[in-house]
Amino acid sequence: MQTDQIWANLAVADTKRTEAFYTALGFTPNCDTTPVLTSFLFGKNNFVIHFFIKKQLEFAMNGKTTDLQHSNEVIFSLSAKSEAEVDAWAAKVAEAGGTIVTEAGRQSDGYYYCVFADPDGHKFNVLCVEPGM
Repeated sequence: MQTDQIWANLAVADTKRTEAFYTALGFTPNCDTTPVLTSFLFGKNNFVIHFFIKKQLEFAMNGKTTDLQHSNEVIFSLSAKSEAEVDAWAAKVAEAGGTIVTEAGRQSDGYYYCVFADPDGHKFNVLCVEPGM
């Protein structure tokens, strides 16, 4: 079977807060924000992440979503072309109200990255994809 597109659906507490955070990071809105949904495009391929109000997503899934204060769901990876770009992401995320989970730097696994969480706890890493790595 084939599909034309894949996207992610995540639960949030406040779509306006989510809109403000991802707009501050420079992501392109995918639709007008409503009390139930906001959506953004990520990367050159325009990967879509819909952010639904938690109650709506739980209704659609017929079950509870993960408590991100005590567990993880997924980590999205964002590529950076340099260590300076990773550092800039970390600063912008902190300025926009996100949480830096792992400070930007060369980690024990040898890669240069940072990990951040958005205001609802959804995690992303920004990974330097230097040539030769």
